[in-house]
Amino acid sequence: MRASLIWVLFKRELTSYFATPIAYVFIVIFLFLSGIFTFYLGNFFAREQADLLPFFTFHPWLYLFLIPALSMRLWAEERKSGTIELLLTLPITITEVVMGKFLAAWAFTAIALAFTFPMWISVNYLGHPDNAVIMAGYIGSLLMAGAFLAIGACMSALTKNQVIAFVVTVVVCFAFILSGFPMVLDFFSGWAPQIIVETISSFSFLTHFSAITKGVIDVRDLIYFFSIIAFWLFATAILIEMKKAD
Repeated sequence: MRASLIWVLFKRELTSYFATPIAYVFIVIFLFLSGIFTFYLGNFFAREQADLLPFFTFHPWLYLFLIPALSMRLWAEERKSGTIELLLTLPITITEVVMGKFLAAWAFTAIALAFTFPMWISVNYLGHPDNAVIMAGYIGSLLMAGAFLAIGACMSALTKNQVIAFVVTVVVCFAFILSGFPMVLDFFSGWAPQIIVETISSFSFLTHFSAITKGVIDVRDLIYFFSIIAFWLFATAILIEMKKAD
């Protein structure tokens, strides 16, 4: 892969987000819902604890709907408008295109997440939190967002219809979230070997994200998220190669 070409495509894609109201609408909705969930559903003040656990707890559920809305246009729009043929005629490989578009979407998500810094300032004003734990929470949130985006990119490459891409992405991501829930594990524990139950549990976004938000950045959690991202981006590249002539 040529980093210079990825960088050019990255800048083009990231700039395109802010050329339309999509970026601003996404950021405003993300910030609004984050505040609502943190202060009302998370009982931020009632807990009387100087941490951002109520803030990070709802990120998987925010991403479950917001990230698919962001990722559904990555490839579906390109295929529907026919610009994907023009893009692939350029002296750039499919892998470089996939990486450039994904990194731009991930960077945009990081920008939206960075705009939540008033939460961090507020909790430091109100108490004496462990800022290392909060930083770990931000890192975990960004990694999880990347995993959601990689899945969304793959689903977007699968169809020309953005609505279908959105719905399928939500379903797949929801499955990854639920895989660590007791109701799912209990279903398998009755007949499946313990190793299978543990494997299913290990695929849960919540299992790895919760560990990181506690301030423990385990190498296994990092490997998990980067592996999820790599797998789904690889699948995206294969789908683009298969469907570029459609």
